[in-house]
This record gives sequence, C-alpha cells and structure tokens, in this order.
Amino acid sequence: MPVTTDIAPRPGYPAQLLTIVGRALAQLMRSPSHSRRAEAARKLARHSLWLSAAGAALVIGLMLAFDQTEIQLMPARGTPSLWPIRILTDFGKDEYVLSVLGIALVAVALAAAGLYGSRRTLLLGLGTRLQFLFLSVTLPVFVTEILKYLIGRGRPFVGGQANPFNFVPLEGTGAYASLPSGHAVTAFALAFAVSALWPRLRVFMFTYAIVILLTRLVLLAHHPSDVVAGALVGMVGAMAVRYWFAARRLGFAIRADGTIVPLAGTVSGRLKRVAHRASAP
Repeated sequence: MPVTTDIAPRPGYPAQLLTIVGRALAQLMRSPSHSRRAEAARKLARHSLWLSAAGAALVIGLMLAFDQTEIQLMPARGTPSLWPIRILTDFGKDEYVLSVLGIALVAVALAAAGLYGSRRTLLLGLGTRLQFLFLSVTLPVFVTEILKYLIGRGRPFVGGQANPFNFVPLEGTGAYASLPSGHAVTAFALAFAVSALWPRLRVFMFTYAIVILLTRLVLLAHHPSDVVAGALVGMVGAMAVRYWFAARRLGFAIRADGTIVPLAGTVSGRLKRVAHRASAP
C-alpha cells in the first residue's frame, strides 16, 4: 500500500509579502517587554529635559544677541555663486531623505518576501533598522510642521527688514515657517539615528548635519536660532523613537543603568560573516 505524505505548499509571494508587512507593523505596536525599559525611560526623560533646557536657553540667547547680526553678514539671497550651496542643502530636505528611506524599506520587503531561512532573517533585520531610521526622521518632522504653524516666525528679511522678532502665529505660509528649521531637524534626526545603530559613523553623520545647518544660514533661509532649535527637535525626536524600539527589543538592548545600545550581532556583522563564508575556499 503506497505511503502518502501531505506537504503543505508554501504560501505564494503576495501572501508572503502581506505577512512580512503585517509582522513589521505588529512588532512596532506590540506592548513593550524589556525588563529595563523603566530605567531607559528615566534616562531618556532626564537627557531630554537637560537638552531641551540648554537648547531653549541657547535659542533665546541667539535671538536676543546674534540672529540679526549674523543674517546681515550673509551674502544676498539669490547670489549666483551660491549654486553649489543650494545643491548641497537639498541633502537635508525631509522629502528626499524620507523618500530614500521609504524606497529602501519597500525594496527590502519585496526582496524578503521571495527568500527563506537565514537570508530572509538577514533582510528582515535590516528592515527593522530601516524602520527605525524612517520613523526617527518622520516623528520630529511631523512635530516640526506643527511648531512652524503655531510659532509663525518670519524668515530672514521677510517684510523687508532683518528682524528676528517677526512673528505671525498661525500664518501658515512658507515665509513664516522659519522656526524650527526643517532641514536641521531632518539632518540631526538622521545623524543621531544612524549613529545610534552604527556608532563608528557618528563623526561622519554629525559633520553632515552641521554642514546642512550651515547651508541654511548661508542661503538666508533661517536665523541661527532656527537651526539650533531644529537640531534640538531632531535629536529629541530620534531619542524618543530609539527608546520605543529598545523597549520592544527591536534593534537595541538596554543596559542595567538604562543606557540604550545597538543589539549585538548587527546586520553589518552578519553581512561580513556571510561574505567571509562565500569567499572561503
């Protein structure tokens, strides 16, 4: 009598893709489970408070003592020789940064849906880190849009004068969307997030963020206090997202003192091991 074995067929590609997307969303919304999340929350609150207090004091000081002087020293808006600066500043534009991260996320999901075993696990680990980068920029950018509308600070020379106290709250147009700087928010949020995952890139990423900050000043798009406020919002927002991921054991671990560190066995390390095995004789 013949022996029959029932082997369940693997789900098709669309079902695999939906499963990956569903699990990616579910892992972000699940209840926090890390036993040290309370320590990490206290540390986040403490650091956010001190950073916000110091940043607010610096922003007010710049408004009172330096904003007007600085913008008067910059070249006139529209100076032809500034074209390289206008190209460089776009590397801090939130639409571009989020588009690149979003496309990378979609590409990882599409590729992972067609893989199995360790290769899928590797890609999904990369996908979790891309989720972290995407949300680390998205959250502070969203908060920034609300702040811009509520504060309504005029950009340099709006109204014809170098007036750092030109405020029209709830005005809602680009001319009165100076505080905080969106480019500074994006650049510093991205710099913090990348550095949180890969600490060796810290110097490179914060150099990038400072360069973006300076381009906004040279182009007379913002006052000095605007870019400092943007850096503050970007950093604190990314810190909050990092805590959210760490509390759910996604990409980060929490030490006994509440310090959040990238998980051991990072994607880069796995890629190196895979490459080593592939090239071994």
